[in-house]
Amino acid sequence: MSPSPLRRFLEGRVQQLLTDAEKLESESRIRAVRESTGRLNQAVRRIRQAETLAGLGETLVDCAAGFAAGAALFTVNSRTARLESIRGVDTETLPAHLEVPLASVPAVAGALETLDPVRAAAVAGEVSSALVELLGHVAGECVSIFPMVTRESDAAPAVLYCWGEVDESALELLAQSAAAEWSALSTPPPAPAQPLVSIAPAAAHSWESLSPEEQSVHLRAQRFARVQASQIRLAEAEAVQSGRAHRDLYARLRTPIDEARRAFREQFFTAAPGMLDYLHLELIRTLANENAELLGPDYPGPMV
Repeated sequence: MSPSPLRRFLEGRVQQLLTDAEKLESESRIRAVRESTGRLNQAVRRIRQAETLAGLGETLVDCAAGFAAGAALFTVNSRTARLESIRGVDTETLPAHLEVPLASVPAVAGALETLDPVRAAAVAGEVSSALVELLGHVAGECVSIFPMVTRESDAAPAVLYCWGEVDESALELLAQSAAAEWSALSTPPPAPAQPLVSIAPAAAHSWESLSPEEQSVHLRAQRFARVQASQIRLAEAEAVQSGRAHRDLYARLRTPIDEARRAFREQFFTAAPGMLDYLHLELIRTLANENAELLGPDYPGPMV
């Protein structure tokens, strides 16, 4: 017995509604992804613009709070974790200086030991009774802890501590970006009384011969180079290790290195006389462990 016209109409209408719903759901997902990506890109740009360690910490936590219910930055040493900045709680209820022994926060200690993100229950046995009380953690809540691994890769000077419903992928990227900036900001520039390092003798100018404005450009170029090299090392960790082992770093990292070289050339080679290729020096120091041969035979050399 064939379906009645009414039944055929209803089945067709239901199918059309399902198709429309799937289309709307797909469009909604696309919009959500675009919005999230836009917020993430904006956050990374803000982090890269930080000029001091304190400003970097505040910016990181402010950005991280957009991807979690709450976020805090702790600087760490071998014995304690010290709260530097926080979002998501009433700061008036917090003590002026909050410092907890690492032995009382196994989740943080674990992240520092493995240098990998850690997700743990927000209970006293994992994050200490002090943090559970002060940060208002509730039963069943979890925390995500991201160590900020700097250039040296054998320690993290700080951790990003987030709780509630978190976007772990976004927060890990923010922590990595902030770690690269942290490394650059914590590395002191060359003492002004010393001459600049020379790559090509004809291109070098003594520091004393430069005007204050030109010195400022050179210092910004050095910082830019440190950040670029650090970001490549963090984002392409496996390729860096393989490139060092096979002595072909440039062949494996051609795209990010070429992009960094293009940006450095455009921003700095026309901005100051005698500009040196600080990026070349940082690539050798940060990626090649002070051995230029590890960059490989394809590497084009300094841009001077």
